[in-house]
Amino acid sequence: MALSSTKRALVALAIILVLLIAGGAWYVLRMHRPMPVTNSGPPPGLMSMLPGDAPVLSYLDVAALRRIQTLPLGASLGFNLPGPQTDRDYTEFVRQTGFDYSRDLDQAAIAFWPASPDPTPAGTAQDRALAIAEGRFDAAKIKAYAERAGGKSTTRGTQTVYEVPGAPPVAFEFLSPTRLAIASGPNPGALLDFSRPVPRDAATQSSIERVAGAPIFALARMDHLPPNFYANMHNSPQLEKFVRSIQSLALAGKPDGNQFEVTLDAQCDSMTSAAALTAQLDLLRMVGAMALADPHTRRQMTREQYKLLEALIHQAKVNHQENWARLSLEITPEMLGAPDAASTAPKPAH
Repeated sequence: MALSSTKRALVALAIILVLLIAGGAWYVLRMHRPMPVTNSGPPPGLMSMLPGDAPVLSYLDVAALRRIQTLPLGASLGFNLPGPQTDRDYTEFVRQTGFDYSRDLDQAAIAFWPASPDPTPAGTAQDRALAIAEGRFDAAKIKAYAERAGGKSTTRGTQTVYEVPGAPPVAFEFLSPTRLAIASGPNPGALLDFSRPVPRDAATQSSIERVAGAPIFALARMDHLPPNFYANMHNSPQLEKFVRSIQSLALAGKPDGNQFEVTLDAQCDSMTSAAALTAQLDLLRMVGAMALADPHTRRQMTREQYKLLEALIHQAKVNHQENWARLSLEITPEMLGAPDAASTAPKPAH
């Protein structure tokens, strides 16, 4: 029996409604599904020695990066670490201490406490930092170098702490023959007191585990920064509100063949904030593309700079899911000015 025109319209309307409901349900489920983690892994052992109250944490596996220094990618990114012959002062430092980071440093974990904006004209506020480094050290030479620089030693239990004056002052101690702790900033010796560890909260530990599988990673807990860290934004309430919506940032970088994958994840206070952050990043990319299209702008950059910025603008991927926003990019040697395989291949003989 043929359907009347009215019934055909109702059937079509029902199909459209079903498709709309299914599409809406798929979108809601997709947005509320956790963003996939691409660099997860157990935190390196050195990270457990850093205080849990540091708002910024980072880790660098120098030994792993040193293994790619012979590749074009390693040369382009600077992972073929320079030797002491590149700088006269550094050459003297290596001669006196016997330590060359390009050869002797294997890994390092760093905790960082940004200073609050200093309202005084003198600007005396100083950042604080603590690094735990593992590698090969000549303790006798390093201690002698510190003493010649005006450093003084104090004994704390079975450990000896060396404090060296400067701007900023520095303190260090050897935790073992292959492990060195070094701190800088106001009262740096206090950061070397490992007898009273500061526990790390579950949210920070979870954020570390999201990126700990990469040889390079950094984490910033924006909600742990000093209260007046955003003081310079008070004149722009909308910008301040937007920035304060970001609760944490997690950066991870790892080599993948002849590429280097970089991922920056931002955890926001809501899905709406994550969507707004993604929109802002896309807007900045559009503005950047318009700026690069200006001949005047291009004349102010080298060919390599233009090539890198163009790749960053057009190849970076931005997306969001639930309350996370992600910026990801695959860096290639060509993006950093290295010749591609086609240009370096030998030409066939006639």
